[in-house]
Amino acid sequence: MKKLVLDFPIQLQEAIIIGKNHRFITPDTEFNNVVVTGLGGSGIGGSIVQNYVFDKLKIPFLVNKDYFLPSFVNKKSLVIVCSYSGNTEETLMAMQQAKKAKATIVCITSGGQVAEFANKKRLDCILVPAGMPPRSCIGYSLVQILYVLSHFKLIGNHFETEIKAAIKYMKAEENETQKKALAIAKKISGKLPVIYSAPPFEGVAIRFRQQINENSKLLCWNGVVPEMNHNELVGWRDDAQDKAVIILRTKEDFDRTQTRMEINKKIIKKHTSTIIEIYAEGKSYWEKVFYFIHLTDWISVILADIRELDATEVKVIDFLKKSLSKV
Repeated sequence: MKKLVLDFPIQLQEAIIIGKNHRFITPDTEFNNVVVTGLGGSGIGGSIVQNYVFDKLKIPFLVNKDYFLPSFVNKKSLVIVCSYSGNTEETLMAMQQAKKAKATIVCITSGGQVAEFANKKRLDCILVPAGMPPRSCIGYSLVQILYVLSHFKLIGNHFETEIKAAIKYMKAEENETQKKALAIAKKISGKLPVIYSAPPFEGVAIRFRQQINENSKLLCWNGVVPEMNHNELVGWRDDAQDKAVIILRTKEDFDRTQTRMEINKKIIKKHTSTIIEIYAEGKSYWEKVFYFIHLTDWISVILADIRELDATEVKVIDFLKKSLSKV
């Protein structure tokens, strides 16, 4: 897993080449809504893109993580099917529904049944390299979603320049990033991580939580400011020295959100002494996103090392899939 984390900038470079070279079967058309359907490592890219397009799209953008699509999906919908393996049963079922609803479908996968279905039905299918854990391939899927939206003129292509700048930064700062990750991993070792962020980076916070779950084999939760101020904050009452709070921040976070975060710190400090703030590096949204992803991925795999665990293995998920295949 460490090699995959180290090669993340290279993966982004490859993802740009794949996206630029794909020749769409489906011509540009107008839609009433966009739905990205995918789960786990295949779906989290959609959640991060959802944060990005929040103030850009004039139509609804939904990320679906279930067997079923919303009832509004119809022939005026764009459904982006994301399944790295191409065999995610929930996503396969949702894809069938999208076809019945006569939606425009674009698939992003490394193969499997999704690719077979796309080939049979003559759907756009963007193929990415196979053979890796889905959670390590967020760069491939996320970037392809952006190219799909750009093809249909729902967004521009400015993201290319921003991602290239992020790649350059990550390569130049690799050693420093790993040092920061090691220091943070040591601080949160032996504790239950609690991750907070502002709404524009909720997808990144969820991604971090998922990496802690899968790579570090730890329970973890994440919350968003200001929403957590209306409920979760009350839960910070008892001694919580076994919790480590990590706040993902940027200097551009909305000023009232930043004020709330400062007040949150005062409240939470009464219950745990471990509060870590991570400020994103970079000028643009995507530079900040990929800085967060790269750093937090390193934290998760280094934490696995500290716990003397294999970051790659997910035996419990394999057991779940085998059990489901029998019923």
